[in-house]
Amino acid sequence: CFVGTKEMAFIYAVTSAGLVHSVTRSCSAGNMTECSCDVNLRHGGSASEGWHWGGCSDDIHYGMSFSRKFLDVPFKNITGKSGSGLVVMNLHNNEAGRQAVVKLMSVDCRCHGVSGSCAVKTCWKTMSSFEKIGRFLKDKYENSIQISDRLKKKLRRKEKSQRKIPIGKEDLLYVNKSPNYCVEDQKLGIPGTQGRECNRTSQGPDGCNLLCCGRGYNTHVVRHVERCECKFVWCCYVRCRRCETMTDVHTCK
Repeated sequence: CFVGTKEMAFIYAVTSAGLVHSVTRSCSAGNMTECSCDVNLRHGGSASEGWHWGGCSDDIHYGMSFSRKFLDVPFKNITGKSGSGLVVMNLHNNEAGRQAVVKLMSVDCRCHGVSGSCAVKTCWKTMSSFEKIGRFLKDKYENSIQISDRLKKKLRRKEKSQRKIPIGKEDLLYVNKSPNYCVEDQKLGIPGTQGRECNRTSQGPDGCNLLCCGRGYNTHVVRHVERCECKFVWCCYVRCRRCETMTDVHTCK
């Protein structure tokens, strides 16, 4: 039931990006015999601007190649018209995850010179943190594009009025609409959000407005009793007070 949904698209993209990120980082750290730093950037730069390539640039090319072989080849071996739309969707989302890693690569530099004057800089390319890549893909997930499951010559948007708008290689694609995660469905394994604890002041995914799906929430007071203001008494025990606090807890209706 979750096949072809935007959530599945996000999982494929994050998995693919994670594999690129992990393998590439291992290459740069010298943990793999098949790869190391990006040797293509060891020479060159801009002497007039006072910098040159050096250090250990992340070898994103090997990470990309490894991810394609590991994740894409099984899909390409699948035959049959019934799953072709989903196969193309999954392959596209795999590549979208990889492209996110490439897009967010940055250049780091280190200064050289008398008393840190930065007369010359050595620069190298490095990947962004995976947290930043994840946030980028989360934004793509929230703006994912529904496509037709009937393939012709290329991917097509589901909405006929939008088919002239090109689909980018970094966009996440889905075929089937997602089930309703707000309401419990034991057959689909969806627990729903009734009874979930939420944050009344948050505007994020943990906020009561979003998590409770517009049903509202209940508030009840919870009493916490714990040991506090503990002191060591010579000799030889610890004396504590019993502190009591009251907090409001909000749960979805």
